[in-house]
Amino acid sequence: MKAKDFSRRQAVGLILAVTAMPKAALADVGFDAWRADFRARAAASGISAGTLRALDNVRFLPKVVRSDKAPPETARSLGDYLASAASPQRIKAGQLMMARYPTLLGRIEQQYGVPREFIVAIWGMESSFGAVRGSVPVISTLASLAYEGRRRNLFEAELLAALQIIAAGDTTLSRLKGSYAGAMGHTQFMPSSFLRHAVDFNRDGRRDIWADDPTDALASTAAYLRAKGWQTGQPWAYEVRLPKGFDLAHTGRIYPRRQRDWARLGVTYASGEKLTGAANGALILPAGPTGPVFMIFDNFHVLKTYNYADSYVIGVGHLSDRLAGRGPIRAKFPGKPWDMTTAERQELQKRLNALGFKAGRPDGVIGEKGRAAIRSYQTARGVPVTGVPSRDLLAVLR
Repeated sequence: MKAKDFSRRQAVGLILAVTAMPKAALADVGFDAWRADFRARAAASGISAGTLRALDNVRFLPKVVRSDKAPPETARSLGDYLASAASPQRIKAGQLMMARYPTLLGRIEQQYGVPREFIVAIWGMESSFGAVRGSVPVISTLASLAYEGRRRNLFEAELLAALQIIAAGDTTLSRLKGSYAGAMGHTQFMPSSFLRHAVDFNRDGRRDIWADDPTDALASTAAYLRAKGWQTGQPWAYEVRLPKGFDLAHTGRIYPRRQRDWARLGVTYASGEKLTGAANGALILPAGPTGPVFMIFDNFHVLKTYNYADSYVIGVGHLSDRLAGRGPIRAKFPGKPWDMTTAERQELQKRLNALGFKAGRPDGVIGEKGRAAIRSYQTARGVPVTGVPSRDLLAVLR
């Protein structure tokens, strides 16, 4: 039976059976019915009866669902997020980890071509260097998110992958714990990513990303990035400066140019020095034109496969820069990105969404998805396409 069949055909029977029950009991009844349906489909896909016993004590976790609806990458401004991502304490801790594991990180770097500072930066961002690996049972987490339904197909697939991990013997049910989203271990792999990319780097017969020893987890992260297209020797991004009067229609990750072409348009390094380098780069304005401007490269997009939020990628990239000895971001973060209040930016997103232009979650963070929606709207109206959010645009949408 397909998930949509469950939601349509069984719902009627459930309504008649539980109308007199308290709210908590209602959730339990619906969750139990979904679990029975999922168990049957998992068995049909080849999961053994022994492995399916992992579903016996699964519980619905409302807190997991609430957390999933408010990811930290959009709950704070980019300036606040980066202040935490690359805090002095985290930089110091990362430097200590690089000094503690020089041989291991060197071997990983040599085999996969990913610089150690990126691996350590992801480690720091994901679990505070292994200190916070998550304590929520992964099976219950994924089951709760699948049952809740917003992304049912995604989380049912991840739940099936988690059962396959147990069946393979890489870990046990009692050790299969992680975050509110079901991410696991030192570098927070989702189950499906674990199955595809985790490696047994210490050759003990298991791909153990949960152990106190971070060997397999750090190597698996490098293996993942290489598989996603990491370009050895290429930067992830660097901060640049735009000349006065620069046409913002040229900005956005869909408009890469050669660096010498950007230089002709007056773009420089943040220091004011002339751009050099051969790789094509695109300009993004994560906090608007008065905040930091970044020229991004292919490795930026590789990092986005780990976590799609631009703020996360910039956090990892900036932390890696600091671990490599480079300086802080030069430009200041504006109090009102794009010269709009949070409420105005949220309204802009809502109005674009209502018209069918997919501007993303109305959280006030207008990144590349929001700018793409603005371009689509401007194209549909036959007006100059800039992709620039503004109060004037909001007035038109009203």
